[in-house]
Amino acid sequence: MTELLAPLADAIKRDGFAFVRAPEMNQLVEPAGLDDWEGFAATWGDLGVDTYMADGGRYRRRRFGVFRAAPGGITRKPHQPHYQSRDYNPLNGGVERWFEPVTEAVARHPAMLAILRTCQSLFDRMTPAELRPEAWHVETHQFRIETRPGQEGRPTPEGMHRDGVDWVLVLMVRRENVASGETTIYDLLKRPLGSFTLTAPLDSALVDDSRVYHGVTPVAPLDPARPAYRDVLVVTFRRE
Repeated sequence: MTELLAPLADAIKRDGFAFVRAPEMNQLVEPAGLDDWEGFAATWGDLGVDTYMADGGRYRRRRFGVFRAAPGGITRKPHQPHYQSRDYNPLNGGVERWFEPVTEAVARHPAMLAILRTCQSLFDRMTPAELRPEAWHVETHQFRIETRPGQEGRPTPEGMHRDGVDWVLVLMVRRENVASGETTIYDLLKRPLGSFTLTAPLDSALVDDSRVYHGVTPVAPLDPARPAYRDVLVVTFRRE
């Protein structure tokens, strides 16, 4: 896997971000133990409504889990609130948000662990030795953004933003009957650097949070008579 990570690390170092298409992402996570993808993706059907939306919306469902990634392995931490300052999240920041926890089955799932191991290998590689922590504080977010006629779904309701961490992975799980959802990356002067749309399962965006902003356009249903939603896994790594 090391030789596969090298070009990805180089791209992130050069641009501050990388868009990785599903076949390439599969090559990275499969050696780390990826298995039972369909079972993993199906767990997005069991997410609670995010009741902390300051815009009053009820279009976002989520579960939240916290892990420790160290040389000895990845372990789950006790459940805790998700907190962002209003500097990073002017819409929903400034409060402790107690989301429903990621289930134990999801936390132990081979797909989750493969994704976290791959992130750990990549982000260890990209962090200078003198700055590399003994252990990373890892947060995982299962997101479902729902949309219906007359109600757009907003993947990033806070707009263009940074997350206040070191590294971010956004990984597509499923798109069902939705249009748009374009990701755009901006430099620190908020000038656009690139844009792309995560469409296939495992399509991924990797972001150096210290160097770039990111945002995603709202989604709308293609067929108004059918359920429409966008499922992603967001993983953040921060030095403890």
